[in-house]
Amino acid sequence: MDVTRASRLTRLAGIAGLLLVVLLALAPWWAGRADLRLLGEVFLYMALATLWNLLAGYAGLVSVGQQAYVGLGGYLLFALTILAGLPVPLALPLVLAAGAVVAVPVALLIFRLRGAYFAIGSWVIAEVFRLVAAQVAALGGGSGASLPPAVVRTLAEGRDLREAMAYWLAFGLATAVLAAAVAILRSRHGLALTAIRDNELAAKSLGIDIWRTKLLVYVAVGALTALAGALIFLQKLRISPDAAFAVNDWTAFVIFIVVIGGIGTLEGPILGTLVFFALRETMADLGTIYLIALGAVAIAVMLKAPQGLWGLIRARTGAELFPLSRKVTGIPSGS
Repeated sequence: MDVTRASRLTRLAGIAGLLLVVLLALAPWWAGRADLRLLGEVFLYMALATLWNLLAGYAGLVSVGQQAYVGLGGYLLFALTILAGLPVPLALPLVLAAGAVVAVPVALLIFRLRGAYFAIGSWVIAEVFRLVAAQVAALGGGSGASLPPAVVRTLAEGRDLREAMAYWLAFGLATAVLAAAVAILRSRHGLALTAIRDNELAAKSLGIDIWRTKLLVYVAVGALTALAGALIFLQKLRISPDAAFAVNDWTAFVIFIVVIGGIGTLEGPILGTLVFFALRETMADLGTIYLIALGAVAIAVMLKAPQGLWGLIRARTGAELFPLSRKVTGIPSGS
Protein backbone atom coordinates (compact mmCIF):
# COMPACT_ATOMS: atom_id res chain seq x y z
CA MET A 1 0.00 0.00 0.00
CA ASP A 2 1.39 3.37 -1.03
CA VAL A 3 0.41 6.88 0.01
CA THR A 4 0.72 9.65 -2.56
CA ARG A 5 -0.20 13.34 -2.67
CA ALA A 6 0.10 14.04 -6.39
CA SER A 7 -2.50 13.28 -9.02
CA ARG A 8 -2.35 13.72 -12.79
CA LEU A 9 -4.22 17.02 -12.50
CA THR A 10 -1.85 18.18 -9.76
CA ARG A 11 1.17 17.41 -11.95
CA LEU A 12 -0.35 19.23 -14.91
CA ALA A 13 -1.23 22.17 -12.66
CA GLY A 14 2.37 22.21 -11.42
CA ILE A 15 3.73 22.42 -14.97
CA ALA A 16 1.21 25.13 -15.90
CA GLY A 17 2.05 26.97 -12.68
CA LEU A 18 5.77 26.99 -13.45
CA LEU A 19 5.09 28.36 -16.93
CA LEU A 20 2.83 31.02 -15.46
CA VAL A 21 5.48 31.98 -12.88
CA VAL A 22 8.04 32.45 -15.66
CA LEU A 23 5.58 34.51 -17.71
CA LEU A 24 4.69 36.73 -14.75
CA ALA A 25 8.33 37.14 -13.75
CA LEU A 26 8.95 38.58 -17.23
CA ALA A 27 6.01 41.01 -16.94
CA PRO A 28 8.20 44.17 -16.84
CA TRP A 29 9.18 43.36 -20.44
CA TRP A 30 5.67 42.90 -21.80
CA ALA A 31 3.33 44.86 -19.49
CA GLY A 32 2.81 48.60 -19.21
CA ARG A 33 3.42 50.64 -16.07
CA ALA A 34 -0.27 50.68 -15.09
CA ASP A 35 -0.53 46.94 -15.66
CA LEU A 36 2.49 46.32 -13.44
CA ARG A 37 0.96 48.36 -10.65
CA LEU A 38 -2.34 46.47 -10.94
CA LEU A 39 -0.59 43.09 -11.01
CA GLY A 40 1.52 44.09 -8.00
CA GLU A 41 -1.65 44.98 -6.10
CA VAL A 42 -3.22 41.65 -7.08
CA PHE A 43 -0.20 39.75 -5.74
CA LEU A 44 -0.15 41.67 -2.47
CA TYR A 45 -3.84 41.01 -1.87
CA MET A 46 -3.28 37.36 -2.78
CA ALA A 47 -0.51 37.18 -0.17
CA LEU A 48 -2.70 38.85 2.47
CA ALA A 49 -5.60 36.51 1.70
CA THR A 50 -3.41 33.40 1.85
CA LEU A 51 -1.98 34.52 5.19
CA TRP A 52 -5.40 35.30 6.68
CA ASN A 53 -6.63 31.92 5.43
CA LEU A 54 -3.77 30.16 7.25
CA LEU A 55 -4.75 32.04 10.38
CA ALA A 56 -8.53 31.58 10.24
CA GLY A 57 -9.03 28.64 7.91
CA TYR A 58 -6.49 26.35 9.53
CA ALA A 59 -5.51 27.67 12.96
CA GLY A 60 -9.06 28.78 13.81
CA LEU A 61 -7.93 32.32 14.69
CA VAL A 62 -10.57 34.55 13.10
CA SER A 63 -8.87 37.94 13.27
CA VAL A 64 -10.50 41.17 12.12
CA GLY A 65 -7.43 43.16 13.09
CA GLN A 66 -4.78 42.11 10.57
CA GLN A 67 -4.64 45.73 9.43
CA ALA A 68 -2.51 46.19 12.55
CA TYR A 69 0.37 44.38 10.86
CA VAL A 70 -0.21 45.99 7.46
CA GLY A 71 0.03 49.42 9.06
CA LEU A 72 2.92 48.35 11.28
CA GLY A 73 4.90 47.19 8.27
CA GLY A 74 4.22 50.40 6.38
CA TYR A 75 5.21 52.64 9.28
CA LEU A 76 8.31 50.57 10.05
CA LEU A 77 9.45 50.95 6.44
CA PHE A 78 8.98 54.73 6.58
CA ALA A 79 10.68 54.98 9.98
CA LEU A 80 13.67 52.86 8.97
CA THR A 81 14.20 54.70 5.69
CA ILE A 82 13.34 58.28 6.68
CA LEU A 83 14.43 58.41 10.32
CA ALA A 84 17.18 55.78 10.41
CA GLY A 85 18.43 56.48 6.89
CA LEU A 86 18.46 52.84 5.79
CA PRO A 87 18.07 51.94 2.10
CA VAL A 88 14.85 50.16 1.17
CA PRO A 89 16.48 46.76 0.43
CA LEU A 90 17.97 46.69 3.94
CA ALA A 91 14.82 47.98 5.64
CA LEU A 92 12.53 45.27 4.25
CA PRO A 93 14.10 42.26 6.07
CA LEU A 94 14.14 44.33 9.27
CA VAL A 95 10.40 44.93 8.83
CA LEU A 96 9.89 41.17 8.53
CA ALA A 97 11.86 40.51 11.72
CA ALA A 98 10.15 43.33 13.63
CA GLY A 99 6.73 42.03 12.61
CA ALA A 100 7.56 38.66 14.16
CA VAL A 101 8.88 40.28 17.34
CA VAL A 102 5.77 42.45 17.78
CA ALA A 103 3.45 39.50 17.07
CA VAL A 104 4.74 37.53 20.07
CA PRO A 105 3.51 39.82 22.90
CA VAL A 106 0.31 40.55 20.95
CA ALA A 107 -0.36 36.82 20.70
CA LEU A 108 0.34 36.30 24.40
CA LEU A 109 -2.27 38.95 25.12
CA ILE A 110 -5.11 38.07 22.76
CA PHE A 111 -4.71 34.29 22.96
CA ARG A 112 -6.45 34.61 26.29
CA LEU A 113 -9.61 35.37 24.31
CA ARG A 114 -11.80 32.93 22.40
CA GLY A 115 -14.22 33.14 19.48
CA ALA A 116 -15.89 36.50 19.00
CA TYR A 117 -13.86 37.97 21.85
CA PHE A 118 -10.66 37.10 19.99
CA ALA A 119 -11.96 38.83 16.86
CA ILE A 120 -12.92 41.95 18.80
CA GLY A 121 -9.62 41.90 20.67
CA SER A 122 -7.64 41.78 17.43
CA TRP A 123 -9.57 44.81 16.13
CA VAL A 124 -8.90 46.70 19.38
CA ILE A 125 -5.17 45.97 19.05
CA ALA A 126 -5.26 47.39 15.52
CA GLU A 127 -6.96 50.55 16.79
CA VAL A 128 -4.27 50.93 19.45
CA PHE A 129 -1.62 50.67 16.73
CA ARG A 130 -3.44 53.33 14.68
CA LEU A 131 -3.66 55.73 17.62
CA VAL A 132 0.02 55.25 18.43
CA ALA A 133 1.00 55.89 14.80
CA ALA A 134 -1.03 59.11 14.82
CA GLN A 135 1.16 60.37 17.68
CA VAL A 136 4.46 59.92 15.82
CA ALA A 137 5.15 63.53 14.88
CA ALA A 138 8.35 62.61 13.02
CA LEU A 139 6.21 60.73 10.48
CA GLY A 140 3.56 63.40 10.11
CA GLY A 141 1.27 62.47 12.99
CA GLY A 142 -2.33 62.15 11.91
CA SER A 143 -1.71 63.59 8.45
CA GLY A 144 0.96 61.07 7.52
CA ALA A 145 4.14 61.35 5.47
CA SER A 146 5.55 60.72 2.00
CA LEU A 147 8.70 58.86 1.03
CA PRO A 148 11.38 61.35 -0.05
CA PRO A 149 12.75 60.90 -3.58
CA ALA A 150 16.19 60.08 -2.13
CA VAL A 151 14.71 57.11 -0.27
CA VAL A 152 12.80 55.90 -3.33
CA ARG A 153 16.02 55.99 -5.38
CA THR A 154 17.62 53.51 -2.96
CA LEU A 155 15.34 50.87 -4.49
CA ALA A 156 16.58 51.65 -8.02
CA GLU A 157 17.77 54.69 -9.93
CA GLY A 158 15.54 54.82 -12.99
CA ARG A 159 11.74 55.08 -12.77
CA ASP A 160 11.14 52.07 -15.02
CA LEU A 161 13.51 49.94 -12.97
CA ARG A 162 11.84 51.10 -9.73
CA GLU A 163 8.45 50.07 -11.10
CA ALA A 164 9.89 46.70 -12.08
CA MET A 165 11.53 46.23 -8.67
CA ALA A 166 8.30 47.07 -6.83
CA TYR A 167 6.46 44.58 -9.03
CA TRP A 168 9.07 41.84 -8.51
CA LEU A 169 8.95 42.34 -4.74
CA ALA A 170 5.15 41.96 -4.71
CA PHE A 171 5.29 38.96 -7.06
CA GLY A 172 8.09 37.41 -5.02
CA LEU A 173 6.19 37.82 -1.77
CA ALA A 174 3.03 36.20 -3.16
CA THR A 175 5.06 33.32 -4.57
CA ALA A 176 7.02 32.89 -1.34
CA VAL A 177 3.84 32.95 0.78
CA LEU A 178 2.20 30.27 -1.38
CA ALA A 179 5.34 28.15 -1.34
CA ALA A 180 5.67 28.53 2.43
CA ALA A 181 2.01 27.63 2.92
CA VAL A 182 2.43 24.47 0.83
CA ALA A 183 5.59 23.54 2.74
CA ILE A 184 3.92 24.10 6.11
CA LEU A 185 0.78 22.18 5.22
CA ARG A 186 2.82 19.25 3.89
CA SER A 187 4.84 19.06 7.12
CA ARG A 188 3.87 17.59 10.48
CA HIS A 189 2.86 21.09 11.54
CA GLY A 190 0.50 21.07 8.59
CA LEU A 191 -1.02 17.83 9.81
CA ALA A 192 -1.53 19.48 13.19
CA LEU A 193 -3.15 22.52 11.56
CA THR A 194 -5.43 20.35 9.45
CA ALA A 195 -6.47 18.42 12.55
CA ILE A 196 -7.13 21.68 14.40
CA ARG A 197 -9.19 22.94 11.44
CA ASP A 198 -11.30 19.79 11.33
CA ASN A 199 -11.82 19.28 15.07
CA GLU A 200 -9.82 21.17 17.69
CA LEU A 201 -11.03 18.99 20.57
CA ALA A 202 -10.07 15.79 18.76
CA ALA A 203 -6.69 17.28 17.82
CA LYS A 204 -6.00 18.07 21.46
CA SER A 205 -6.94 14.53 22.50
CA LEU A 206 -4.31 13.23 20.03
CA GLY A 207 -1.58 15.13 21.84
CA ILE A 208 -1.26 18.12 19.51
CA ASP A 209 0.05 21.23 21.28
CA ILE A 210 -2.69 23.53 20.02
CA TRP A 211 -1.46 26.69 21.77
CA ARG A 212 2.10 26.34 20.47
CA THR A 213 0.93 25.52 16.93
CA LYS A 214 -1.35 28.55 16.85
CA LEU A 215 1.40 30.77 18.25
CA LEU A 216 3.85 29.73 15.52
CA VAL A 217 1.26 30.37 12.83
CA TYR A 218 0.25 33.74 14.30
CA VAL A 219 3.84 34.97 14.53
CA ALA A 220 4.70 33.83 11.00
CA VAL A 221 1.53 35.40 9.59
CA GLY A 222 2.17 38.64 11.52
CA ALA A 223 5.71 38.91 10.16
CA LEU A 224 4.73 38.27 6.54
CA THR A 225 1.70 40.56 6.79
CA ALA A 226 3.98 43.34 8.04
CA LEU A 227 6.25 42.76 5.04
CA ALA A 228 3.22 42.92 2.74
CA GLY A 229 2.24 46.22 4.39
CA ALA A 230 5.71 47.61 3.74
CA LEU A 231 5.46 46.70 0.05
CA ILE A 232 1.94 48.14 -0.20
CA PHE A 233 3.06 51.55 1.01
CA LEU A 234 6.30 51.35 -0.91
CA GLN A 235 4.07 51.31 -3.99
CA LYS A 236 1.86 54.10 -2.70
CA LEU A 237 4.85 56.25 -1.57
CA ARG A 238 2.67 57.82 1.12
CA ILE A 239 1.28 56.66 4.44
CA SER A 240 -1.20 57.94 7.03
CA PRO A 241 -2.79 56.27 10.08
CA ASP A 242 -6.23 56.04 8.50
CA ALA A 243 -4.89 54.50 5.28
CA ALA A 244 -2.39 52.19 6.97
CA PHE A 245 -4.84 50.74 9.50
CA ALA A 246 -7.98 50.76 7.31
CA VAL A 247 -10.14 47.81 8.33
CA ASN A 248 -12.01 47.85 5.00
CA ASP A 249 -8.96 47.76 2.76
CA TRP A 250 -6.76 45.30 4.62
CA THR A 251 -9.19 43.05 6.50
CA ALA A 252 -12.79 43.29 5.21
CA PHE A 253 -11.79 42.88 1.55
CA VAL A 254 -9.35 40.12 2.47
CA ILE A 255 -12.06 38.23 4.36
CA PHE A 256 -14.38 38.69 1.37
CA ILE A 257 -11.71 37.19 -0.91
CA VAL A 258 -11.17 34.15 1.30
CA VAL A 259 -14.87 33.52 1.95
CA ILE A 260 -15.91 33.61 -1.70
CA GLY A 261 -12.83 31.70 -2.83
CA GLY A 262 -12.97 28.98 -0.20
CA ILE A 263 -11.68 29.12 3.36
CA GLY A 264 -9.41 26.30 4.47
CA THR A 265 -7.93 25.76 0.99
CA LEU A 266 -4.89 27.17 -0.78
CA GLU A 267 -6.67 27.53 -4.10
CA GLY A 268 -9.54 29.55 -2.55
CA PRO A 269 -7.62 32.80 -1.86
CA ILE A 270 -6.17 32.74 -5.38
CA LEU A 271 -9.58 32.31 -7.01
CA GLY A 272 -11.16 34.81 -4.61
CA THR A 273 -8.52 37.43 -5.42
CA LEU A 274 -9.17 37.08 -9.15
CA VAL A 275 -12.94 37.41 -8.61
CA PHE A 276 -12.49 40.41 -6.33
CA PHE A 277 -10.30 42.30 -8.79
CA ALA A 278 -12.57 41.41 -11.70
CA LEU A 279 -15.48 42.94 -9.80
CA ARG A 280 -13.44 45.94 -8.70
CA GLU A 281 -12.05 46.76 -12.12
CA THR A 282 -15.45 46.48 -13.82
CA MET A 283 -17.67 48.07 -11.16
CA ALA A 284 -15.50 50.42 -9.08
CA ASP A 285 -16.83 53.49 -10.93
CA LEU A 286 -20.38 52.69 -9.81
CA GLY A 287 -19.79 53.95 -6.27
CA THR A 288 -22.04 52.41 -3.64
CA ILE A 289 -23.47 49.98 -6.20
CA TYR A 290 -20.02 48.37 -6.30
CA LEU A 291 -20.12 47.70 -2.55
CA ILE A 292 -23.68 46.40 -2.81
CA ALA A 293 -22.54 44.06 -5.59
CA LEU A 294 -19.70 42.75 -3.42
CA GLY A 295 -22.16 42.07 -0.61
CA ALA A 296 -24.59 40.37 -2.96
CA VAL A 297 -21.84 38.12 -4.36
CA ALA A 298 -20.70 37.20 -0.84
CA ILE A 299 -24.25 36.34 0.26
CA ALA A 300 -24.94 34.30 -2.89
CA VAL A 301 -21.73 32.32 -2.50
CA MET A 302 -22.34 31.65 1.20
CA LEU A 303 -25.87 30.43 0.44
CA LYS A 304 -25.14 28.35 -2.66
CA ALA A 305 -21.55 27.27 -1.92
CA PRO A 306 -20.76 27.46 1.83
CA GLN A 307 -17.26 26.07 1.15
CA GLY A 308 -16.58 28.82 -1.40
CA LEU A 309 -16.21 28.73 -5.16
CA TRP A 310 -13.20 26.43 -5.03
CA GLY A 311 -15.01 24.14 -2.61
CA LEU A 312 -17.84 23.90 -5.15
CA ILE A 313 -15.41 23.13 -7.97
CA ARG A 314 -13.58 20.54 -5.91
CA ALA A 315 -16.81 18.83 -4.82
CA ARG A 316 -17.93 18.45 -8.44
CA THR A 317 -14.61 17.63 -10.09
CA GLY A 318 -12.29 16.43 -7.33
CA ALA A 319 -9.73 18.95 -8.60
CA GLU A 320 -6.77 19.87 -6.40
CA LEU A 321 -4.05 22.18 -7.69
CA PHE A 322 -1.70 21.83 -4.72
CA PRO A 323 -0.55 18.35 -3.59
CA LEU A 324 -1.76 18.43 0.00
CA SER A 325 -4.26 15.58 0.34
CA ARG A 326 -2.96 12.09 0.98
CA LYS A 327 -4.39 9.35 -1.22
CA VAL A 328 -3.92 5.63 -0.77
CA THR A 329 -2.85 3.77 -3.89
CA GLY A 330 -1.65 0.31 -4.69
CA ILE A 331 -3.85 -1.54 -2.18
CA PRO A 332 -3.13 -5.27 -2.48
CA SER A 333 -6.03 -7.34 -3.75
CA GLY A 334 -7.86 -9.25 -1.07
CA SER A 335 -6.72 -6.91 1.72
